[in-house]
Amino acid sequence: MRTLEYVIPSEYEGKKVLYFLKGKAGLSSRMIRSLKLAENGFMLNGEHTRTVDLLHEGDRLEINIPDDDMDEGLTEYDGEDFGDLEILYEDDDIIVVNKPPMLAVHPTHNHQGDTLANLIAAYLKSKGHKAKFRAVGRLDKGTSGIVVCALNAFAAYRLAGNIDKTYFAIAEGICEEGGSIEAPIFRPDPIKSVRTVDERGDFALTHYEVLESGTLPDGTEASYLKVTLETGRTHQIRVHFAHLGKPLLGDMMYGKPRSDICRQALHCGHAELLQPFTNCKIILDAPLPQDMQEIICNIYKDC
Repeated sequence: MRTLEYVIPSEYEGKKVLYFLKGKAGLSSRMIRSLKLAENGFMLNGEHTRTVDLLHEGDRLEINIPDDDMDEGLTEYDGEDFGDLEILYEDDDIIVVNKPPMLAVHPTHNHQGDTLANLIAAYLKSKGHKAKFRAVGRLDKGTSGIVVCALNAFAAYRLAGNIDKTYFAIAEGICEEGGSIEAPIFRPDPIKSVRTVDERGDFALTHYEVLESGTLPDGTEASYLKVTLETGRTHQIRVHFAHLGKPLLGDMMYGKPRSDICRQALHCGHAELLQPFTNCKIILDAPLPQDMQEIICNIYKDC
């Protein structure tokens, strides 16, 4: 069981427990409903309390989150130990891995048993845990780098939308300076995964910094970029740079194939987040995979 303990501050004097749970504690309505059914889900000064009970300054409120999962509808994946799992960080609430390129995150029609979800399920089962998989944010199959996975419902809720990620990309063409790309992203065909920039789409904002630009041995001009996102639309980085006429190297959906990289040159290399229960800051880095490293050496010309 994971426990959160709070001493009620003066601003919650005379307020209902529910008001504090949704405010200071930051619990979702769904989680509150689940904890109301759990044994000793909410305790006030050592006694069971209801969400309609009133609080007083100095009261001690305890929230007890059971080990058994509250996400009843969440899929429990089959564990398949078919490869190495590079773990960057792990505690009782989260596990963070460095996903290799060309590994799908979730099972799909074309990928059954050979995904990151299956690998992590196998790892969790080996430690005696349930094999439920909650990737907080996702990466495309061809994109490498940091994937944060929550190990319980509370951690998933706390982390959603609260992870700051930095991506590294190699785009075709010379980018003279950094900037921002604000362009709506639209899905023309609901059956296909391809996106495009279109005024009918959802707001999307990408920031980028040029780390280096140069010419590759085959004559292709390329730019090594540091990218951050204000929004998290599907394929956002890939679509935005293709829209500028500078698709990511190797991106066969929005650009063209290459012999030196068999996927889009995109890597999530840095992430910052707060531990869901302690609020301690966690800073993580994942090194660039070999395929991108070799291209970047050709751009810098000094490797």
